[in-house]
Amino acid sequence: MRIHLVNPSDVSFGIGVITPRWLYVLAGATPRTYGDPLIHDETLNPFDPEQVEPGEVVGIGIHTSNAWRGYQIGKRVSERGGIPVFGGIHATLYPEEPGRLGGAAAVVRGDGDLAWAQALSDCAEGKLKPVYEGGIIDAADFAVPRWDLLRPGSYMWASVQTIRGCPKHCSFCSVWRTDGQTPRQRPVDPVIEEVVTLRRMGYRFIALADDNFYPVTLRDLELAAGREDKTRYEWLSSIRAERFELMDRLARIGGDLIAFTQITMEAAEDEEFLTAMKKANIKGALVGVESINAAGLESMYKGFNLSGENLVERLKKFRVADIHVLGSFIFGLPSDTEDTFKATSDLADRAELTFAQFVPLTPFPGTIDFEKWEKSVQEANPGVDTLPLTRNWLVPPDRRPKIYLPHPTMSAEEIRRHTQEVWGNFYSLPKIWNRSKCVSKIRSRMAFLLISKLYRQMYANTGIATESAHRSQAVRWARLIARPCRALFSARPLPDLQVPAPSRK
Repeated sequence: MRIHLVNPSDVSFGIGVITPRWLYVLAGATPRTYGDPLIHDETLNPFDPEQVEPGEVVGIGIHTSNAWRGYQIGKRVSERGGIPVFGGIHATLYPEEPGRLGGAAAVVRGDGDLAWAQALSDCAEGKLKPVYEGGIIDAADFAVPRWDLLRPGSYMWASVQTIRGCPKHCSFCSVWRTDGQTPRQRPVDPVIEEVVTLRRMGYRFIALADDNFYPVTLRDLELAAGREDKTRYEWLSSIRAERFELMDRLARIGGDLIAFTQITMEAAEDEEFLTAMKKANIKGALVGVESINAAGLESMYKGFNLSGENLVERLKKFRVADIHVLGSFIFGLPSDTEDTFKATSDLADRAELTFAQFVPLTPFPGTIDFEKWEKSVQEANPGVDTLPLTRNWLVPPDRRPKIYLPHPTMSAEEIRRHTQEVWGNFYSLPKIWNRSKCVSKIRSRMAFLLISKLYRQMYANTGIATESAHRSQAVRWARLIARPCRALFSARPLPDLQVPAPSRK
């Protein structure tokens, strides 16, 4: 029974920035009795369903943005007699959709690390069930990815996950609902072994693909310490201690390894944690800034962030610790005005952000924002192609609106246009070259310039552009930039690199 694993995408760039980890995790969760699964990442090249033979299983992982393409693939696979099995966040939220629209024979909801193998076993015995509940599993049961199946030269960065779940409850995010608010932290040994394996293969840059690398804040500890029952304090302290153990082991891998992760802004106040990150060569972090004003932050349940000049000072603390920030901003909040765009662009410069992304407010399924929006929109009113706007993912990408939520003072086109202008300003050539001073070698500065331009092409021009011609041009530029960029990020394999032993305490 041959098995395929497909990461759908309606655009292909030839080279990927970060390895799509789920493909290799599910490959690792595939029992060896079925042979090595065939991995297809459409962000590299389109998948041809015609290669699927009757009786072959095709695992298709979907999030909301690529569900439309995933359903296209599933229907064609089903027509050929293949067996499409859907999973991913979107299939977890809407388990009835893949069967109705994508020809799915089964859907795996939640974590697939264990449920995937059960689905394959049932399929081999002709007893496939329509739905498998993977749920939220313990970190000790996370599958070990099959990086031996990774095609050389395909990606710039590798990805390793150290923790799932996030204790926050931001209104625009579904992670805390789908992955849980209780941090599920992987044991340190398998994480370090995985990092060393990837560096042996020539991957110098590692993305720690975590929901939140900083799961316990100093404020969390302070509140827990004030309770008479110290159980929670002891639990939080153990999670924090394991974070430090992980960073200590990363630091002792040595060499030229560089890591990047995702954390909340509160980490800027934790000097001990930032120091440990620096020693571990965690050189960068995506930080959700979201809005520069207090009203915008409160509307997203993100009041723990700062605003205004206090925000600038807090973000600079990361740079003091030699950690480069990719700041993420959201435009289109009710409190935004036309002045917000320039003010945000200026703040990103003053805060000395190394990278930044600016995205229109989009209500994604599974979030509080989506629930509010869905209640406010009458489903009977057609939005696009006779579909309501609240099912926008079923519209072909080139006809999808870019802005969904009505704004009290600005039109959707004004928000989109101003957002593009901010991208253009931040990623202008003079500003990129000036920011590239954060590295010294000319090769590194060239890599910085190329990755900055590539980032804009892949995430701004292809995502926000309204005309298909502009979108196609952006994809062509991205494909042109991606290959030399990959060459600059490549490193010599270190097959003899050793796994550092646990520290003695």
